[in-house]
Amino acid sequence: MQTIQDYVKLFLKGVAMGGADVVPGVSGGTIAFITGIYATLLNSIKSVDAAAFRLLLGFKIKAFWKHINGSFLITLFAGILLSIVTLAKVIHFLLEHYPIQLWSFFFGLVIISAVSISREVHQWSVAVVVAGLAGIAIAYWVTEATPGETPEALWFIFLSGAIAICAMILPGISGSFILLIMGKYAFILEAVNERNIAVIGMFALGCVVGILSFARVISWLLEHYHNIAIALLSGFMIGSLNKIWPWKQVISTRVDSSGEEVPFLTKNALPATYERVMGEPALLWQALLFALLGIAIVVVLEQVAARNDKKVAKTV
Repeated sequence: MQTIQDYVKLFLKGVAMGGADVVPGVSGGTIAFITGIYATLLNSIKSVDAAAFRLLLGFKIKAFWKHINGSFLITLFAGILLSIVTLAKVIHFLLEHYPIQLWSFFFGLVIISAVSISREVHQWSVAVVVAGLAGIAIAYWVTEATPGETPEALWFIFLSGAIAICAMILPGISGSFILLIMGKYAFILEAVNERNIAVIGMFALGCVVGILSFARVISWLLEHYHNIAIALLSGFMIGSLNKIWPWKQVISTRVDSSGEEVPFLTKNALPATYERVMGEPALLWQALLFALLGIAIVVVLEQVAARNDKKVAKTV
């Protein structure tokens, strides 16, 4: 039986997922994995199936709600939605004024998360190692892709939502960065800030279709090829570190919707190179402290989850 405290914790996990999804380079799926709700999330999404619609059409609302784990989904997605709507400006403020500290925090968080997830591999084999290396290569390639100019038609907004949401539930691959590659990150963010209902609605519809389809694929892989799937997901997270390296050298800029010049293409640089080329302090000690903070948060969350598991085991 879930308590109010359980739902508050779940809501806050949703807030954390939404906040991560706003940052190009960090995945909400990573947060779901860290907080121990990834499998439940996939199974709940997967349960929105033909049987669920039959229950709904038959007005068996209570059975429908139980079938799809509705209380879990509505609480989690309420947190995600609130976070995306309210934290978008906060995250962008931090990215603009404290980029090294923010990227360092996520860098530490993703490193320890990849290590943590890899422990779920029960038996290593050649296939598992290959899957891990493939995950690293795919994520690295995605982070190196160059953003492009794309249509603003509603059909493409739908497609963008369907593809981005798949990345959002994959640990290590950022849905917001996929939007950046597709040339729709700023466009969607502006639509959210300006409450453009047509764009938001079409994007949301694409997300629904994408997540209902892709969750089944990931769930099937975890069920039938657990070790390979976990290694692949860990690889995704390791490969994504290329994108969230704290020190970036600006190669080219663009003018955003507000008429301000902002970075467009960047490349990673060593702290000393960053100081020399960008003419700004590398803030090495601050970066280290924020990276350690990210690592510490994951370690604490794991310990809390382990204690909760022990409590549950004692009561069974």
